[in-house]
Amino acid sequence: MPKPKVYSTHPLFEEARKILDANCDVQYWSESERPSRDEVLRRVKDREGLVCLLTEKINDELLRAAPKLRIVANVAVGFDNIDVDACTKRGVVATNTPGVLDETTADFAWTLLLAVARRLAEGESLARSGSWKGWNLDQFCGADVWGKTLGVVGFGRIGRAVARRASGFQMKVIYTDAVRAPEDVENSVNAEYRDLNSLLADSDFISLHVPLLPETRALFDAPKFFRMKPTAFLINTSRGPVVDEAALVAALENNKIAGAALDVYENEPFIHPGLKRPNVVLAPHLASASLETRTKMAVMAANNVVALFHGQRPPNMLNPDLLKKQ
Repeated sequence: MPKPKVYSTHPLFEEARKILDANCDVQYWSESERPSRDEVLRRVKDREGLVCLLTEKINDELLRAAPKLRIVANVAVGFDNIDVDACTKRGVVATNTPGVLDETTADFAWTLLLAVARRLAEGESLARSGSWKGWNLDQFCGADVWGKTLGVVGFGRIGRAVARRASGFQMKVIYTDAVRAPEDVENSVNAEYRDLNSLLADSDFISLHVPLLPETRALFDAPKFFRMKPTAFLINTSRGPVVDEAALVAALENNKIAGAALDVYENEPFIHPGLKRPNVVLAPHLASASLETRTKMAVMAANNVVALFHGQRPPNMLNPDLLKKQ
């Protein structure tokens, strides 16, 4: 019996390839540049499975081009690149890779928080330049983190992991979410529920951990920045469009907030030129980028694909009702 045909828009890691290659006939994209849209559409025509990244849009256009497609495996926890409803209508299973990147992403949110608070990017740039004249009393004085108030917007797995780390800095943790967490969860990370406006007014650092939904798109706009402390910092490791970048630039230019640290962008990979300023730390979507975690993500995606072709329910289905209908 022939193996199911799968296309991967990325070469993946060896552990994931072993799983796929043992069970499927896989074609991998291997060029250094990402495949063009036309290239992806051409290569999925006869494929039953697709392993993809957030950079690929899985919509009606792609689904029409791939009539044999049975599963789309996103190597990411986010899935705003996938039209799940369109997949369901066409009988295509959609999956993601939740859970395995929570702690790594929380680590990186703290990396950004500390870097922007202590002006690390500015100092590192000077140290590399060869023009540093030596220590001075008022050189690159940043903001303390110890004992400050951390506001967490979005209190899912990653938001809670970020809050848990705050105990090491004796921070007060406040959070907001569409659904309040159970009391035992709040107690476990010593976090206090607030509405968003209260959180904005009281936080010294605000870390974003919400999914990209219609109600969270441009969640942080000009009125939100106006409510923040002028000494506060914004950290975003969630989704770029959660922040209105033009409003953020205006807030920074007018000293409405003290700074920002960003790993994701509104129109990625484009970065608003106004964000390239000393009090903003910019990272190229690195939050889950440890070798261990990215490998786990790729393996999880591979296992989702193989499960379906073995007649099993993929562990991380985004449209679980689909298999009930079949």
